[in-house]
Parts: sequence; C-alpha cells; structure tokens
Amino acid sequence: MMKMDRRNFIKTAGMAGMAVPFANASNVLFKAKNKMPICIFSKHLQWLDYDETAEVIKEIGFDGVDLTVRRGGHVKPENVEKNLPMAMEAFRKKDLVVPMMASNVNNGEEEVHKKVLKAASKEGIQFYRMGYLSYGEQSIIGTLQDHARQMKELAKLNDELGITGVYQNHSGGRVGGPVWDIWHVLKDIDPDLIGVQYDVRHATVEGGYSWHRGMELLKPWIGNLVFKDFLWQKNAKGEWRATSVPLGEGMVDWPKYFELLKQWDISGPATMHYEYPILTEEEKKMSHSKKVKRTIEVMQKDLLTLRGWFEKYGLK
Repeated sequence: MMKMDRRNFIKTAGMAGMAVPFANASNVLFKAKNKMPICIFSKHLQWLDYDETAEVIKEIGFDGVDLTVRRGGHVKPENVEKNLPMAMEAFRKKDLVVPMMASNVNNGEEEVHKKVLKAASKEGIQFYRMGYLSYGEQSIIGTLQDHARQMKELAKLNDELGITGVYQNHSGGRVGGPVWDIWHVLKDIDPDLIGVQYDVRHATVEGGYSWHRGMELLKPWIGNLVFKDFLWQKNAKGEWRATSVPLGEGMVDWPKYFELLKQWDISGPATMHYEYPILTEEEKKMSHSKKVKRTIEVMQKDLLTLRGWFEKYGLK
C-alpha cells in the first residue's frame, strides 16, 4: 500500500472529506477537532461489559478509550474478530474515539498477532501498544540488535495494514527500562510504523533528574503519551518501591514535562492510567452501582487535574 506520514496527515485532517485508507474515518480523524484526545486505559474497567464501560467512560468525561486487546483484556486475542467490532460499536454509540489499544504484539510472525492487527486496522484503530521485549543471555548490544531486526519485520506488517506500533518505556529490567535502549531498537525504523508510547512516570523512576535526556533522544518516535504519577515509599518490609499516586501528588516534574511537550511540538492521543487503588477494600464490598459511582468520582479527579494542566500550558 502507499505509505503516508500519519501524524502529519492527522495534523492537517481538517480536510475531513478526503478519502482515507481506514474503515472508520471518524475514528482516525479525531485530531481534526482535538490534537491530543485524552483516553482512559480500559484495564481499570475490565470488570464492566462493553456497554457499561462505554457509559462510565463517557460519564467520567474522557474523549476516548485505550482499549485492552490482549490476554486477560476487554478483548481477548483469540476472539478479536468477533468481539472487537462489538466493543467498538459500544464506544461509537457514546461518541468515544478509540485511537489506541494495548496488545501483546511484539512480532509479525505469530498468526494471533497478525489476526489482532488486521482486526484493529479494519476498525480504524491507529496505534497499538506493543508487548514488551526482554534481555537475553547475550550482550546488551547484541540483544538490542536482534530486537531491531525483529522490529523491522514487524514494521513491514504495520505498513501493509496502515497501523502504528508504539513501545512503552516501563521501569524495570526489560527493554525500555533505561529508555535509551529503545532508541537502539528503533533508530532505523520509520516512526510512523513503530514509535514510542512515552511514559514520564516510568522515565522519572529510572532517570531521576535526567529523565528529559531520554525523552529528547526518543522525541521523533513519540506517538502516544501516558499520564500517571508516583512516589518512592517504603513497604512493610522496609524496601523502597515506586508507588503510584493520583496526578499531582507525586514526584513527576509536570511543569518541565509540559514545557518540553510544547517546545518539541509533541502530540498524539494521551492515555490515563490509574495504577493506585481506585476502591478501598471496604468499598469493594459495596453494591455494583455504588462501586461504579465511586469509581467515576475517583477517576474524574485525575481527569480534571489533567484537563486543568492542558488549559494552563496551552495544550489541546
């Protein structure tokens, strides 16, 4: 198929009448109205069915959904051809965009991965978060070179299907923890085929005061943004752990982050993660309707915080 620069295309998507090579044009052209739609990671609502998930997301006030299409997710890979259209229909009824999904896909060889990407492309999903890559027993550079070859093959499949893979930098021992290692894997790959879902929370955990250097290295590849916060705290064993907290209550340098987003003109769909407990143990015992109500209240707090920051720093 003809290759195109998806990010530049969407930035100029005021030409909404032109034909696009996706099944659901309204899902792709979301940036014509909103340069950076705020989505919710549906992992946190997997206890709800598709219709109720859509209702809750709409009531909270999100623009769209970062849908889990993976093992244990809202849509399971083996059922993707049947269930993904059902989920998408529920979200469209509530006028929610689904520009992105979280998947297990990290290669283009496995048939189940091909099936997931074909179904997602057909539904107009633009980005998929990839499954993580691991370090092997060989050298760090040798491992990264192997992964780079693997990603080049996956990029070919993405090009055929008109979809973009994004790799999340996540703290820990896997590829993406140090952040700079992602650059070694992607440096020779078109960012419109495979890019990065940049997570400033995890970058801060690993980078401390220098997290922005890794962000600068990856900036041409950043296609999605993750919003969440954390604190270093001691657990019951006296061990220091990076503990997720509501937005603005942690250690992420949000003014610096938003300054860089504007300076480097980084945009794309944003996804909100709620990795801290939404309900207390006592609240989990409440009736279904009361749990839904409390979930909405908690999630709205972070969303209002983020929308306030978008307004303050001039992001839309």
